Amino acid sequence: MSTNQSDTLTARDDNGAVAVSASPRPTPARRVPHFSLADRAAHGKAARADVPRRLHAAWEPSPARRDPVDLLEEQATTRVPELVPLRYGRMSVSPFTFFRGAAYVMAADLAGAPRTGLQVQLCGDAHLANFGGFAAPDRRLVFSVNDFDETLPGPFEWDLKRLAASFAVAGRDRGFAVPQRQTVNQAVGRAYREAMARFAALPTLDLWYTRVDLEGLLQRLQGQLAPKVLARFERGAAKARTKDSLEALARLTQLVDGERRIVSTPPQVVPIEDLVPPAEAEQLEEYVHGVLRAYRRTLAGDRQRLLERFRYVQAARKVVGVGSVGTRAWIVLMLGRDDEDPLFLQLKAAEASVLEPFLGKSQFTTHGQRVVEGQRLTQTASDIMLGWIRTTALDGVTRDFYVRQLWDAKVSARIEVMDAATLAAYAEVCGSTLALGHARSGDAVAIASYLGTSDTFDRALASFAESYADQNERDYAALKAAAAAGRIVVESER
Repeated sequence: MSTNQSDTLTARDDNGAVAVSASPRPTPARRVPHFSLADRAAHGKAARADVPRRLHAAWEPSPARRDPVDLLEEQATTRVPELVPLRYGRMSVSPFTFFRGAAYVMAADLAGAPRTGLQVQLCGDAHLANFGGFAAPDRRLVFSVNDFDETLPGPFEWDLKRLAASFAVAGRDRGFAVPQRQTVNQAVGRAYREAMARFAALPTLDLWYTRVDLEGLLQRLQGQLAPKVLARFERGAAKARTKDSLEALARLTQLVDGERRIVSTPPQVVPIEDLVPPAEAEQLEEYVHGVLRAYRRTLAGDRQRLLERFRYVQAARKVVGVGSVGTRAWIVLMLGRDDEDPLFLQLKAAEASVLEPFLGKSQFTTHGQRVVEGQRLTQTASDIMLGWIRTTALDGVTRDFYVRQLWDAKVSARIEVMDAATLAAYAEVCGSTLALGHARSGDAVAIASYLGTSDTFDRALASFAESYADQNERDYAALKAAAAAGRIVVESER
């Protein structure tokens, strides 16, 4: 990631709200070191002396390990209070849903393990449900990591361990036997290792242009999956092509007195005017206009012009995800040439990454920029409307947000219907896709050299995944016990 810092541009609206965007600040020229292929490979192999590959199999909780519920409660202090019980409700459904919301817990655990020192731009929450398909700017469907709320530079194995552990937890959730889970878990490391070796051999520009095309991915899986499973994937891809702002308009809005309005379905979706007294509604609308103006300045010039063709209509608070529940997330309806020409944006709060207490603070001025820059570095293709803002809201609290389109042909894997063979194939896809993001942001040659050509690392990673799945079950039980004792309040979905 670039080491450039940034100036802050402050926009103050009539109501006193402040929105801050970031622009590049020239930095003194510096010499970038360029090492030979032999030196880079030697660096990776030397890391084995400090952290042998078999060492990654180990997981044993520290005697000083913090209570997982305490860590979750620490996160709750910055979230919307009335939504925290809903977050706990979603996490309480199963050990798998708990794992999805427990990125902070696992980051604290990984911090105590030896580190390879082979740095990449981490996703920070690389579980299997944070991979999926979406439309690239050329409108072809691509597959990639699609959640960067926790992104930060760090050792490559942190993402890989969270990914492998997520497959171990999912395999248990699906009721798979130990040998089946072992096959799935080992597929993650093998696919990552083999893909990293391929990326290490590519010319630099070829690596940068490489992407996982969903159509090509389905062709590649034809020999691995049953025809009915492939047909289900193809139907999902076809449906995704219709999941855009027009679909959001149909599903999330209705005509009221001839005007498009977002439908209220609390607590999942609540129009912004329902969150404040009527006397503050006009002030709130002016505030949203100021936020959009500040966000616009973080876009490239051509995309600023594109955004200018849409007018603001309405905003609403939306509950998203599992671990993200309680963070402030908004959807914004904008209309272009007529009432059937929508642009739906999502503004999602960007707080400090769960990795920062263990890997250091972000180099960026705002966490919104941290998320956006991490995503652009990792993904071959990103949303054309990706941007960020810092804003002081009407409650006087300054917060960071990143902005993207709400739906842009999003495809999500249905883990709950996968058999063991399908989950193993998906593990290979996610492992190789994670390797691509890491190869773009880190040293593929060094990482490939560290991993080597044997299955030593794969087996160690699979062993860790099962051991950590045991830990996850203990932590899930702790959450359930905390709820039963009245220590936390849990609210189920309505």
